[in-house]
Amino acid sequence: MFQGPLRLKTEDDIKRIGDSGAIIRELFKELRSLNLEGLSTWEVDSFIDDFILKKRARPAFKTLPDYTFASCLSVNEEIVHGIPSKKRKLASSDIVSIDCGAVLHGYFSDACITLAVGKEITQEHQNLIDTAEKSLMICIDQLHVGNTTGCLGAALGDFLSATPFKIMHQFTGHGVGFALHETPIVPHYGAKETGIRLQEGMVLAIEPVIKDGTTAVCFKKDGWTAVAEDNKYSAQFEHTVAVTKDGPLVLT
Repeated sequence: MFQGPLRLKTEDDIKRIGDSGAIIRELFKELRSLNLEGLSTWEVDSFIDDFILKKRARPAFKTLPDYTFASCLSVNEEIVHGIPSKKRKLASSDIVSIDCGAVLHGYFSDACITLAVGKEITQEHQNLIDTAEKSLMICIDQLHVGNTTGCLGAALGDFLSATPFKIMHQFTGHGVGFALHETPIVPHYGAKETGIRLQEGMVLAIEPVIKDGTTAVCFKKDGWTAVAEDNKYSAQFEHTVAVTKDGPLVLT
């Protein structure tokens, strides 16, 4: 999954990764404005595929071995890596995590949002989405030269301790830019001064997944889709972020 040794990015590399990330940022703006109710996850994936191709880029997820879709769409109790399906229709009160990326001129970006479908979402699930988005920003705020990957986990742990939600330790962030998945692995848990020291030129996909209830996971027969054993919902947000001398720079 993770390709080769750590490769730092130059300012030009970071700009080009940002050009790729801008496509996903614009895509997510479009998806936020759409009425997803009644659409199948396959139809949402087709929209994502077409959008990226029209930008003269290609879907980054299609570079993965044996994966033929532009995105992973995880609905409700599905945690990550949900496979688009013509049979899975989105209904009012559902929540869906939309994870995708783009490749532009050989440079990769990766990002995720969780959206509420329709207008009947419960306050509990809206709180889950809001907390997940805040969790991502807390992690990003720790991406300064000289900090460690444990710093972001420690900050997130402090934040979540005052909420009913937990971080899913099974799912980590990673390097990104020259490929979709690169060294290093970035856990979203830990303690200060543990893990890998952050360096200028690192570009990282930061993607905490949070949920209520237990953190136990099982997998569907498709071999991809991770599902909560207790069937409670989870939410995820993700950005591609560069570590620069001036602090974290969000590229998506």
